[in-house]
Amino acid sequence: QDVRIAQILAGSFDLNIKLIEKELNLDIIPRGNSFILKGDDKAVYEAEKLLNELSFIVSKGAQLREYDILYALKLLKKKAESIREVYLDRIGVFSKRQYITPKTQGQKKYVDAIRNYDITFSVGPAGTGKTYLAMAMAINALKNQKVSRIILTRPAVEAGERLGFLPGDMHDKVSPYLRPLYDALYDMMDPGMIEDYIDMGIIEVAPLAYMRGRTLNDAFIILDEAQNSTPEQMKMFLTRMGFDSKTVVTGDVTQSDLPNGAQSGLIQVVDILKEIKGIKLIYLNRDDIVRHELVQQILEAYEKYENKRNKKDTQTS
Repeated sequence: QDVRIAQILAGSFDLNIKLIEKELNLDIIPRGNSFILKGDDKAVYEAEKLLNELSFIVSKGAQLREYDILYALKLLKKKAESIREVYLDRIGVFSKRQYITPKTQGQKKYVDAIRNYDITFSVGPAGTGKTYLAMAMAINALKNQKVSRIILTRPAVEAGERLGFLPGDMHDKVSPYLRPLYDALYDMMDPGMIEDYIDMGIIEVAPLAYMRGRTLNDAFIILDEAQNSTPEQMKMFLTRMGFDSKTVVTGDVTQSDLPNGAQSGLIQVVDILKEIKGIKLIYLNRDDIVRHELVQQILEAYEKYENKRNKKDTQTS
């Protein structure tokens, strides 16, 4: 109905169309505000569905980038009932981009879980948006005055290397451990606003050990890298939650940096709390990875290698 929408769908130099052609194995010929589809019945049906969904999304003001097309194709291949339901779930933030959206069915379920449950656990590999989407939901809650502050925390555990003595005050010493949280913050808020909010105590970024003895009311609390917490730390953290608060716990059980033999609080708590109503556990997987496509291939390669090594060790023993 609108030539402008057709132009956005086609992309610069028809790059979007070429990407869809390659992935679905058919020909797409733009003609004004129409597309002629040539291929087998299945390919034409899938391309028609995809273009109709994307057309509706664009008509609602969304922009399409190359990676948006790729994620939409993934949703199509996973038989998603509605691509628009995922792409039009807009989480308002303070940055110029204005909002963040989930990109996969798993991420959509994760965002809905945070909305509907007081405590949400998100377990999955790197790149699935566990921390990023939790941060977006926290900022959205603050923006809409559903909470009065955001508490961001993670265990101060070194990832396989010793940092040794760190100079500076306490803030300088713990900042290297909390850098990923700051990265997400700076992607969704103006730097000046972040500094002001931190100075006023509206946003607090602190190591997990600093949570002991506190009661956190009217707050959105995120525990990141929870696989590096001990069972004692996890229990301590979860019992800090006060009234009118929401808690999100994220982690990847395959990437624990705890000393050998130490039990992960995340692995234990998933089993302990699985029957409690008001708590939701979301598992994300490789299909939910939204980083560079090589990240997914790297994880698959490591998984194959580790399975092969474990099989060999079993046969040896």
